[in-house]
Amino acid sequence: MTARPEPAGFDDDRSLRDAAERIVSGRCVLFDFDGPLCLLFPGRSSAPLADDLRRIVARRGASVLLSPAALATIDPQVVLRAVDMARPGDELVAELNARLIEGEVDAAQEAPASEGADDLVRRLAKEGVRIAVTTNNSSRAVAAYLRRMGLEEHFAGHIYGRTGDPRRLKPHPDCLHRALTALDADPADALMIGDTTTDLAAARAAGVMFVAYAPDEVEDAGTGAREREVMALREAGAPVVRHRFDDFSAMIPW
Repeated sequence: MTARPEPAGFDDDRSLRDAAERIVSGRCVLFDFDGPLCLLFPGRSSAPLADDLRRIVARRGASVLLSPAALATIDPQVVLRAVDMARPGDELVAELNARLIEGEVDAAQEAPASEGADDLVRRLAKEGVRIAVTTNNSSRAVAAYLRRMGLEEHFAGHIYGRTGDPRRLKPHPDCLHRALTALDADPADALMIGDTTTDLAAARAAGVMFVAYAPDEVEDAGTGAREREVMALREAGAPVVRHRFDDFSAMIPW
C-alpha cells in the first residue's frame, strides 16, 4: 500500500508522545463513535436511510426545505440538519430524528469494529482512565453496539449523543461539555479521538486535545471520501493523524 503524502510541518511522533502524556496525566479520553469505535454505515449503506428521511420530508410536502446537497447525500444527518435549519424545533425534525435513531440502532447490530479499538478501550478502562463516547449519533445506537461487543461496562453509561436539537451536533461542543461535566474532568486533562474535521472543531471549542484516527483501509465505495477527509484534517491543523490504534497504544507506558 502506498503511504499517504503528509503536508510539511507536522511532527506526528512528537505530537503523539504529547497525546500519550495527556492520557497518562489527565486520564480522560473521549471517543467519537462512527469511525474510531466502529463503522456504523460501511460504504454506501447509509443511503437507504437517507432516502427514508427524504421520503418523510416529501410526504409532509416539505421537499423545498432540502438543499441540493441534502437531496443528493447518502448521509441522513445532512437531511436532518437541512430541515432543522429551515424549521428549528418543528415536529418534522422530531419525526426525522426518530427514524434516524431507528436506522442507527439497526445498523449498530451489525457494525464492524474498528481494528484495535476494543483493545484500547479495555486497556484504558483497566488502568482507570475515564472514558466516554461523544458522538453525533444516537446514544441508543452506541449503547446497542457497546452491549453487543461486551464494552458497555467500561463506559459505565458515559454516552453523550445526539439530542433533539440538531443545532448542538458537532462541531458544536455540546456533547463534549456534557461528557466533561459528568466525568468531572477539566478540558486540559482530556483527549478526544475522532475522525472528522467536525470532531476537531468540537474538540478545539471545548479546549480538548485531539487525535485523528484515519485507518488506511476503510471502505468508501470508491468515492475517495476518506482520503479527502484525511487531507482536510491535516489542512485544518490536526496535530496527530494516525492510521492504526496500535501506533497510539504502543506509546502509552502501561
